[in-house]
Amino acid sequence: MNRIFQLVIGALIVSSTIVSCVPQRKFMDVSEKQRICEEENKALKNEAQLLRTKVGENESKIAVNDRKIDALVSDTSVLGTSLRILRSQYDKINALNDELLKKSSSIRQGTEEEKQTLMGELEQVRIALQEKENALNELQTALDLKEEELIEREQNLAEMRSLIARKDSVMNALRKSVSDALLGFEGKGLTVDMRNGQVYVSMDAKLLFATGSTEVDKKGQEAIINLARAVQDRSDLRIMVEGHTDTDSFSRTTYPRNNWDLSVLRATSVVNIMIDNSKIDPTTLTAAGRSEYQPVDPADKAKNRRIEVILSPQLDELMNIINESSE
Repeated sequence: MNRIFQLVIGALIVSSTIVSCVPQRKFMDVSEKQRICEEENKALKNEAQLLRTKVGENESKIAVNDRKIDALVSDTSVLGTSLRILRSQYDKINALNDELLKKSSSIRQGTEEEKQTLMGELEQVRIALQEKENALNELQTALDLKEEELIEREQNLAEMRSLIARKDSVMNALRKSVSDALLGFEGKGLTVDMRNGQVYVSMDAKLLFATGSTEVDKKGQEAIINLARAVQDRSDLRIMVEGHTDTDSFSRTTYPRNNWDLSVLRATSVVNIMIDNSKIDPTTLTAAGRSEYQPVDPADKAKNRRIEVILSPQLDELMNIINESSE
């Protein structure tokens, strides 16, 4: 009997020992899982903080680009639209990031599946931020190029204005020297004025020609020779000699046969006198006939019968600037 009692007591002790060991092991397992969860949560918080820092850097870049866009708004509307789209996308990303940060604070209570989902979303945010950063870099490059282009255009425009101002100054000086050379003829059927950056010397036909004739009389030759010698050293000029008639038509079988012939032949006579009596470069001269089709006063035929000598500056340098700015 004592033997049986001893066996029962021994069994109870062993059973009690086994029961007390099981809860201890479960507690240790739970503690270990909690520790792992805390470490993962800490890592996710660090990654979220890095993402917030990245967002702050990108927002600073956007602010810099905004200032540049304000200066280039007139020529960068398409780029401005792109930037507004990027801002909208960044707002969405920031909202998503805030939502993810909220989720990370509750990761301790989440399941393993929820943690994996959150980490995947964080990775998507990181990728999205990288894509937007790349887009911002591309936009920055485009803006820099546009700014360089605008600066170059401003420089070309300033150079063009300076060149035009110099040309105007030169042409004004030329007008004065031509007026001085023809002083004795002004008011006697000859005028000198400046229009559209060109010097116009207008001579009435009665100062130069007999009616219907293409031969310049002596007084007219003197005026033409004085004009030619006043500009003979100006290789920077283009000289157009235009003949004009009135509307009285005529028809002949010999030259001049009509007003076209008459206007051209008169202009040619003036050009020949200029070449024969000065050192003027013939390559700078052009003779043209306008017939009756460019009257200065439709009501006054005498005014329409005239020779106009148009002195124009060579604009090769100006055209080079224009061509360079349009490339």
